Amino acid sequence: MESRPLDRIRIKDLLVRCIIGVRDWERLERQDVHVDVTLHADLSRAGVSDSIDDTVDYVGIKKRIVTMAEASSFFLIETLAERIAQECLQDPRVRQADVVVEKPGALRFARTVAVEITRHQPSDA
Repeated sequence: MESRPLDRIRIKDLLVRCIIGVRDWERLERQDVHVDVTLHADLSRAGVSDSIDDTVDYVGIKKRIVTMAEASSFFLIETLAERIAQECLQDPRVRQADVVVEKPGALRFARTVAVEITRHQPSDA
Protein backbone atom coordinates (compact mmCIF):
# COMPACT_ATOMS: atom_id res chain seq x y z
CA MET A 1 0.00 0.00 0.00
CA GLU A 2 1.45 3.32 -1.07
CA SER A 3 1.32 6.09 1.55
CA ARG A 4 0.70 9.68 0.61
CA PRO A 5 3.16 12.42 1.56
CA LEU A 6 2.50 14.06 4.89
CA ASP A 7 1.08 17.56 5.14
CA ARG A 8 2.87 20.31 7.08
CA ILE A 9 2.04 22.87 9.72
CA ARG A 10 4.66 25.59 10.11
CA ILE A 11 5.33 27.76 13.13
CA LYS A 12 7.69 30.47 11.91
CA ASP A 13 9.92 32.84 13.85
CA LEU A 14 8.64 32.01 17.34
CA LEU A 15 10.53 34.22 19.79
CA VAL A 16 11.55 32.67 23.09
CA ARG A 17 13.75 34.14 25.78
CA CYS A 18 16.01 31.74 27.62
CA ILE A 19 19.36 31.21 29.27
CA ILE A 20 21.53 29.69 26.55
CA GLY A 21 25.28 29.59 25.98
CA VAL A 22 28.59 28.51 27.47
CA ARG A 23 30.09 31.88 28.36
CA ASP A 24 29.66 33.25 31.88
CA TRP A 25 27.81 36.36 30.70
CA GLU A 26 25.37 34.21 28.69
CA ARG A 27 24.33 32.46 31.92
CA LEU A 28 23.23 35.72 33.58
CA GLU A 29 20.37 37.03 31.43
CA ARG A 30 17.82 35.58 29.06
CA GLN A 31 18.60 35.94 25.38
CA ASP A 32 16.32 36.05 22.37
CA VAL A 33 16.18 32.81 20.40
CA HIS A 34 14.11 32.35 17.24
CA VAL A 35 12.46 29.02 16.52
CA ASP A 36 10.94 27.61 13.33
CA VAL A 37 9.05 24.33 13.53
CA THR A 38 7.55 22.23 10.76
CA LEU A 39 5.12 19.57 11.94
CA HIS A 40 4.53 16.72 9.48
CA ALA A 41 1.12 15.07 9.85
CA ASP A 42 -1.82 13.77 7.87
CA LEU A 43 -4.24 16.71 7.81
CA SER A 44 -6.68 15.24 5.28
CA ARG A 45 -9.36 14.35 7.84
CA ALA A 46 -9.31 17.90 9.27
CA GLY A 47 -9.52 19.34 5.76
CA VAL A 48 -12.76 17.46 5.17
CA SER A 49 -14.35 17.64 8.62
CA ASP A 50 -13.40 21.23 9.51
CA SER A 51 -13.11 19.95 13.10
CA ILE A 52 -10.33 20.98 15.47
CA ASP A 53 -10.46 17.46 16.91
CA ASP A 54 -9.07 16.12 13.63
CA THR A 55 -5.95 18.25 13.46
CA VAL A 56 -2.73 18.85 15.38
CA ASP A 57 -3.07 21.21 18.35
CA TYR A 58 -0.35 23.60 17.26
CA VAL A 59 -1.41 26.19 19.85
CA GLY A 60 -0.76 23.62 22.57
CA ILE A 61 2.56 22.65 21.00
CA LYS A 62 3.60 26.31 20.85
CA LYS A 63 2.72 26.78 24.53
CA ARG A 64 4.74 23.69 25.52
CA ILE A 65 7.74 24.91 23.51
CA VAL A 66 7.65 28.36 25.10
CA THR A 67 7.16 27.02 28.63
CA MET A 68 9.99 24.49 28.29
CA ALA A 69 12.41 26.92 26.61
CA GLU A 70 11.84 29.80 28.99
CA ALA A 71 12.40 27.52 32.01
CA SER A 72 15.55 25.98 30.51
CA SER A 73 19.19 26.88 30.91
CA PHE A 74 20.96 24.81 28.27
CA PHE A 75 24.52 25.40 27.17
CA LEU A 76 23.90 24.41 23.53
CA ILE A 77 21.26 25.37 20.98
CA GLU A 78 21.56 21.77 19.80
CA THR A 79 20.07 20.65 23.12
CA LEU A 80 17.32 23.25 22.93
CA ALA A 81 16.44 22.08 19.40
CA GLU A 82 16.31 18.45 20.57
CA ARG A 83 13.98 19.28 23.45
CA ILE A 84 11.73 21.33 21.15
CA ALA A 85 11.48 18.36 18.78
CA GLN A 86 10.53 16.13 21.73
CA GLU A 87 7.74 18.56 22.68
CA CYS A 88 6.40 18.45 19.11
CA LEU A 89 6.42 14.65 18.98
CA GLN A 90 4.30 14.40 22.14
CA ASP A 91 1.32 14.71 19.79
CA PRO A 92 1.09 11.25 18.18
CA ARG A 93 -0.35 12.76 14.98
CA VAL A 94 2.97 14.54 14.39
CA ARG A 95 5.03 11.96 12.51
CA GLN A 96 8.07 14.20 11.98
CA ALA A 97 9.28 17.51 13.42
CA ASP A 98 11.78 19.78 11.70
CA VAL A 99 13.22 22.34 14.12
CA VAL A 100 15.45 25.34 13.47
CA VAL A 101 16.84 27.28 16.43
CA GLU A 102 18.57 30.59 15.70
CA LYS A 103 20.67 32.53 18.18
CA PRO A 104 21.13 36.08 16.84
CA GLY A 105 24.48 37.68 17.54
CA ALA A 106 26.17 34.44 18.56
CA LEU A 107 28.94 34.96 16.02
CA ARG A 108 30.74 38.20 15.40
CA PHE A 109 30.12 39.51 11.87
CA ALA A 110 27.16 37.14 11.40
CA ARG A 111 23.49 38.01 11.86
CA THR A 112 22.74 34.65 13.45
CA VAL A 113 23.82 31.06 13.92
CA ALA A 114 21.31 28.25 13.59
CA VAL A 115 20.94 24.55 14.23
CA GLU A 116 18.45 22.53 12.18
CA ILE A 117 17.34 19.04 13.16
CA THR A 118 14.71 16.52 12.05
CA ARG A 119 13.20 13.95 14.41
CA HIS A 120 10.56 11.24 13.84
CA GLN A 121 8.09 9.38 16.00
CA PRO A 122 9.86 6.31 17.46
CA SER A 123 7.63 3.96 15.44
CA ASP A 124 9.07 5.51 12.24
CA ALA A 125 12.59 4.33 13.09
